[in-house]
Amino acid sequence: MAHLPLTLVYRQKFVLDSLKESADTKTKIAVECVPQILKAIDLLIDALNKKKKILLCGNGGSAADAQHLATEFVIRLNPQLQRPGLPAIALTTDSSALTAGSNDIGFENVFARAVEALGVEGDVLIGISTSGNSENVNRAFQKAREKKMVTIALLGKDGGESKDLVDLAIIVPSNDTQRIQEGHITIGHIIFQEVEQELYG
Repeated sequence: MAHLPLTLVYRQKFVLDSLKESADTKTKIAVECVPQILKAIDLLIDALNKKKKILLCGNGGSAADAQHLATEFVIRLNPQLQRPGLPAIALTTDSSALTAGSNDIGFENVFARAVEALGVEGDVLIGISTSGNSENVNRAFQKAREKKMVTIALLGKDGGESKDLVDLAIIVPSNDTQRIQEGHITIGHIIFQEVEQELYG
């Protein structure tokens, strides 16, 4: 039997190791994060029952997650459910606001400015940061607190500065940015799907 080329052997090991790391991270989430996930579900259901809205923000991959999750609420997750759209806005998608804000008041203030303009008491701000040290996300949390909004953070590593600025921090138990991001979208899907199910299932 011919031996596999070393490059292919390496690639197979890399793929298998990556999948195991991802699975291990999700197992740790199951052990460490379930109470926080359940609390997030309750907070979102309460806000939506009070006709409040959800704002989301983050940078880079976390910006994509914010947009992804906002879309799940506005459209739906479960295609079997016939429900109205739920009010969720990703603060990461308006290129004019982001570039004008970066130019005029500094990139560190763009999300806080959006929260100031759009958020009202009882709304929920979900900030996503793998490190917990994203200045623009943390300033948004601070502004949300001023406005008496509910604040939820999806974080990683040690939670960074964000964990002390929010009502609820969900910290993925990993130091690997990729694994943290995979955990964030999994947690987001679980939370949003259960909110949808409990409200309209």
